[in-house]
Amino acid sequence: MAAAATPEFLAALVDALGADCVQVGDAVPARHHTDWSGTNPVAPAALVRPRSTEAVSALLSLCYAHRVPVVPQGGLTGLAGAAVPSAGCVALSLDRMNAVEALDARAATLTAQAGATIQAVQDTALAAGLQFGVDFGARGSAQVGGAIATNAGGNGVLQHGMMREQVLGLEVVLADGSVLPMLRPMLKNNTGYDLKQCFIGAEGTLGVVTRAVLRLRPLPAARATALVALPDFDAAQGLLARLQARFPGALSAFELMWRDFVAASLAWQNLREPFDAAHPFVALVDVGGQDEAMLRDALEAVLGDAMAAGEAIDAAIAQSQAQARTLWKIREATAELPAHMHPPINFDVSLPLADIGRFADACRDALTARWPGHHSLFFGHVGDGNLHLSTDAATVNGEEAAVEALVYAQVAAFGGSVSAEHGIGLHKKPYLGASRTPAELAAMRAIKRALDPLNLMNPGKVFDL
Repeated sequence: MAAAATPEFLAALVDALGADCVQVGDAVPARHHTDWSGTNPVAPAALVRPRSTEAVSALLSLCYAHRVPVVPQGGLTGLAGAAVPSAGCVALSLDRMNAVEALDARAATLTAQAGATIQAVQDTALAAGLQFGVDFGARGSAQVGGAIATNAGGNGVLQHGMMREQVLGLEVVLADGSVLPMLRPMLKNNTGYDLKQCFIGAEGTLGVVTRAVLRLRPLPAARATALVALPDFDAAQGLLARLQARFPGALSAFELMWRDFVAASLAWQNLREPFDAAHPFVALVDVGGQDEAMLRDALEAVLGDAMAAGEAIDAAIAQSQAQARTLWKIREATAELPAHMHPPINFDVSLPLADIGRFADACRDALTARWPGHHSLFFGHVGDGNLHLSTDAATVNGEEAAVEALVYAQVAAFGGSVSAEHGIGLHKKPYLGASRTPAELAAMRAIKRALDPLNLMNPGKVFDL
């Protein structure tokens, strides 16, 4: 049903929104042709940068009348291709709608426009003695609307949950230009369908998020960090459970690294081996509290119990924030991956916690059987079921699709999700069926048809109608 933008439509677009909000053809900056996913760039017919919800509504009403597709864009930091334009579409950038509009410190809520960066939300919360529960490396570029559209996670998921758990209310513009004013800052609101949930994680396929009411959290006064050597994955599970029992609601990170990842990280960054010997697994642990000395003592005690139980082999507790940053450098070697793995094929999957160790073993065995001599690294948040795999298997021979098919088949066999974060976009469309049943996909398509009957909102992303 969609149609490419015509010269007549583009002229009407400029008349309706103003020449300062619309760029057409070659005037559209190249950065709006693709996102961080590496997907081949596509030039949209126009780029629109509105300053208000009313302008977004006017844009979508006009596109609906002319059957022109719309591709919403946030900070363009997505890794699944969800913000890549389609030929003849209008790219909709929310970067001018970037205000943090209000903060209620007593209620611990914040209202922001969709174009505000995650960093801006974090800084505003910190200035009020609070924290925002979602954090990830692209915080300075990623926008609130994009993080909601992809249900972003990152470093705080174990403690605070995904972006979905931070959203109290939304303002959304539907495909026909109508506005859903759902900016209600309450935890409890059982008045029928919770419509805002439809748009969280929908990747812009159902409507455009323009504003959000976000939940904030108390800011811990102190933090303790430790690096723990472990004998096997079962021990890691035991340690995780022990830490969660001792520090309920305060365990903010449990980053598990297989030996292959640790060895690569140390070599790439010229770091020293953290322990006297190499160990099969290393966990990086962060705990929040109110008194730093008491927190370190408590962490030392629980790690001592873990060693006595055989769950831990050795441990190093940071005695300062500088030491904590040094420990975190081991985990943050992901920035070195492109330079050392020529380039890597990256996977960001989730699995039932009890199966992660067996999945990693099965995946490594399957890769070795097909591509002997491959270099594959396993690491992840793990405490929230999220596992990362980076591999150079088959990159030289151009068999990336075969690697993806093999890994996602393993994910399906273990009942996991092909996308822990970043969404489906274009990149994971062929594998969505590995994590969703035909009945689930039919229900998703029914929701899409109901809210976007002309298939104008980010068409071709997530699934095809």
